Amino acid sequence: MWYKVRTMEVERALADLAEVRDRLASVQRYRGYAGQAAVVSGVLAVGAGLVQALVAPIPQTPDSLRAYYEIWFACLFVALGINYGAGLLWYVRTHVHQERRQTRTAGLTMLPAVLLGAVLTLALILHGIAWMLPGVWYAVYGLGLIAARGMLPKEVSTVAIAFGVIGAMLLLSPNEALPLSWWVMPLGFGIGQMLIGSFIISEAKTETHAWR
Repeated sequence: MWYKVRTMEVERALADLAEVRDRLASVQRYRGYAGQAAVVSGVLAVGAGLVQALVAPIPQTPDSLRAYYEIWFACLFVALGINYGAGLLWYVRTHVHQERRQTRTAGLTMLPAVLLGAVLTLALILHGIAWMLPGVWYAVYGLGLIAARGMLPKEVSTVAIAFGVIGAMLLLSPNEALPLSWWVMPLGFGIGQMLIGSFIISEAKTETHAWR
């Protein structure tokens, strides 16, 4: 009998610890990430891929490569504006000191990956190694997501790992034309961003329902 009682006490203690851990994780979660912004940037990436399919499906000439750069750099800048703009709007609207601090932390968490991606992108373009760009973008973004995993829904970690794996496969591809194909970027930055947005929206709805 005493063994069963002790076992029940241990199980109850473990359950309490798990609840405390989940509550702490909930407190650390950054609420400024806008799921809608992530979904919109994913749709934008799909649209950019369709534009590339019409203009330069597999860019190899200088003109087609220039078009490739223009399409995806424009997509990048607009997506950054949408997502960082949503974070800035959250910062302006909230008056809670902890949440404002989390906004600054969230922005700085992704900053090293963004800067690394910018430096590698410039280096690859200057050295004429354009085919490695998509792999670098996938890998760097995956690292950024992993760095920010404590502030995002836990499901995002799976997406981050997928970005890293795809990035590695593209960088190791024996076919240099494949990474620049029109469907490569929409596959991850389109579908991936929409998945991330759906995870954020789903978690926000669950927490709202729990507080009622």
